[in-house]
Amino acid sequence: MDKPHGMTSMRAVERVRRLLGGAKAGHAGTLDPLATGVLVVAIGRATKEIPRLMGMEKRYETEIDLSATTETLDTEAERVPVDPSTTPPTRAQVEEALLKFKGTIRQAPPAFSAVKIAGRRAYDLARKGEAVEPAERDVTVHAIELLDYTWPVARLSIRCAKGFYVRSLARDLAKSLGLLGHCLSIRRTAVGPYEVSAAMQLTDSPQPLAQSILPISPPADSP
Repeated sequence: MDKPHGMTSMRAVERVRRLLGGAKAGHAGTLDPLATGVLVVAIGRATKEIPRLMGMEKRYETEIDLSATTETLDTEAERVPVDPSTTPPTRAQVEEALLKFKGTIRQAPPAFSAVKIAGRRAYDLARKGEAVEPAERDVTVHAIELLDYTWPVARLSIRCAKGFYVRSLARDLAKSLGLLGHCLSIRRTAVGPYEVSAAMQLTDSPQPLAQSILPISPPADSP
């Protein structure tokens, strides 16, 4: 499905479950509430395949504002701007900075994320005002491209493996340029073979939903 802006991934799954008469369902990789795009929802026996589906390659498009940051690294929280005397980087400088984010890199998840710290969700701790510093871990970026750049917004396309946080990229890219950054938008355009061009919109009718159910894709090494 094409998850709409403002809806949590679990809320989307609950809607699907209700429309299908209480069928067993689960998603294959959380999308932030403010993000849109491909959310793969497994139904019935396909829920057994969720671990494999979650391991599939992801593709995103994002707009990053390099002139300010926020606590949540998106538009949910108040902006904290860079010094107004800061000289904006050139397109060439942004492209050069992006080279550091290709391949296997170290990345810390956002403080407002679902990762667990001592058994508790980071976002629960952050919302209570506690200092949250999720540990860095290895993530893999297969490709990253600057699609457009007009200060202060850089629009990127990203192809990555499981565990990559687009909001963390906004923070880290800005930092590498001596700036502050956050995501204005995040759109997941594909999960493995499931592309947004074929994704359905969530409606209140079970008929279109049932007609849109796909057979689960076979593993990549299957004949």
